[in-house]
Amino acid sequence: MIMKISEVKEFLEQETPDKDILLKLRTDERVGVQKLVESYDKRQEKKFFYKKEYEKKSFYENKCYNRGCKYICGIDEVGRGPLAGPVVAAAVILKKDSYFEGLNDSKKLSKKKREELFEQITKEAVAYSICEVDNIEIEKYNIYNAARIAMMRAVEKLDIKPDFLLIDAMPFENYSIPNFSMIKGDEKSVSIAAASVVAKVYRDNLMEKYAKEYPYYDFENNAGYGTKKHLDALEKYGVSPIHRRDFEPIKSIIKGGKNEQY
Repeated sequence: MIMKISEVKEFLEQETPDKDILLKLRTDERVGVQKLVESYDKRQEKKFFYKKEYEKKSFYENKCYNRGCKYICGIDEVGRGPLAGPVVAAAVILKKDSYFEGLNDSKKLSKKKREELFEQITKEAVAYSICEVDNIEIEKYNIYNAARIAMMRAVEKLDIKPDFLLIDAMPFENYSIPNFSMIKGDEKSVSIAAASVVAKVYRDNLMEKYAKEYPYYDFENNAGYGTKKHLDALEKYGVSPIHRRDFEPIKSIIKGGKNEQY
């Protein structure tokens, strides 16, 4: 029996289509069928690529598992560069056999993909935690130390104590838990990439909420970064309570007499 084009489409959307039927479809001369088969092959190539990339980015995790570690925690932070809002850190412990298709450094993903991964990661992770360090503490400790504090607090908030920490570009010297810090860790470790996604989505959502409270600065679109619209609003309206007073041009604006307008 010859399958209709609609039936072929439905068949090829299955997770594991029957190999014998697929083989027959490859010899089907109908243009519509061949286009669907070609589209299916491209999807499979993409899946294979993502799987291989995930395996490569599991190198450090596998190394830890082979040494007897059970709970490996990835840690990352977002929000060092913005002029407003907190720096946010996430700590994530993934299951040993976890797989999140397309997981990567959060900055390299679309908003839609980040949000999809956020839902999957927070649902399936062994444990995760999120920590904010606000603009007041950033001014007190400086942004580098504030980021470090946020990361450590995120680890301390976990329900499960990790055996080992994989950290993005932040050394935890003389820390109570064994750890390894690496530059561009969100591109090299699935655990750090997962933490990167969780922190990024959480912070972006938080800045969207702040946008309703402080509507002039376009926080919903710039997440607190110094875009032209944001800088123009600072000049016109002054600074809000969540702006970082030790960052320029905010420091100069305050000196010029334009303080909080709220």
